Amino acid sequence: MKNIERILWIAGLLLLAVALFGWARGAYLSRRDVARFEQAQAAEEARLAAIPTPTPTPTPPPVTADELAEADASVNTELWAAGRIDQYKESLDVDTGLPLALMRIPKIDLVVPVYEGTTDLILNRGLGRIVGTAQLGESGNCGIAGHRDGFFRKLKDIGPGDQIELQTITGNDTFVVDNITIVKPENVDVLSQGEKDVITLVTCYPFYFVGSAPKRYIVRAVRTPRG
Repeated sequence: MKNIERILWIAGLLLLAVALFGWARGAYLSRRDVARFEQAQAAEEARLAAIPTPTPTPTPPPVTADELAEADASVNTELWAAGRIDQYKESLDVDTGLPLALMRIPKIDLVVPVYEGTTDLILNRGLGRIVGTAQLGESGNCGIAGHRDGFFRKLKDIGPGDQIELQTITGNDTFVVDNITIVKPENVDVLSQGEKDVITLVTCYPFYFVGSAPKRYIVRAVRTPRG
């Protein structure tokens, strides 16, 4: 009987020893793996730190100060309303920063800066991208607003097939007028996104209406592929 007890006691010790050995070996392997990972991580961080970081090239503005000054010098206000001329001159004394783009329409001899938004200051100073439409230079339908008694009065002389050039941060784009419509102010479908990349010029109509004009004059132009 005592021999059996001794055997069981020895077997228990052996099982305990095996369990302790397994635990100790597992702990050792775990610490070893952690150490190897930390060494590899430190080596990778050292390798990355040794790689020289390239200095980012500053993105040039879409329109330079000289180009803006040239556009301002070319402004012809002979068709403008007297009050709009005064407001334009006042806007020149306010720092609006550099515009997002420069629009050129050779047919009507128009060169005008395009800014972000359609506040009174922006539309007295130039044209404004309509918030919620596509960004200038990107795909989609980009709405651009202007005053009918200011820069956009000349739109009365534009027609299908005429070209509109837009100088943006992504490059120079040419658009060809394909549609001119007159709509009610609440008709915002003209600014909906479609399959083509277009700009939609929006101004009040009639051009020489006295008071708040009841309609909107819409000029849509489709972007041509860049050469």
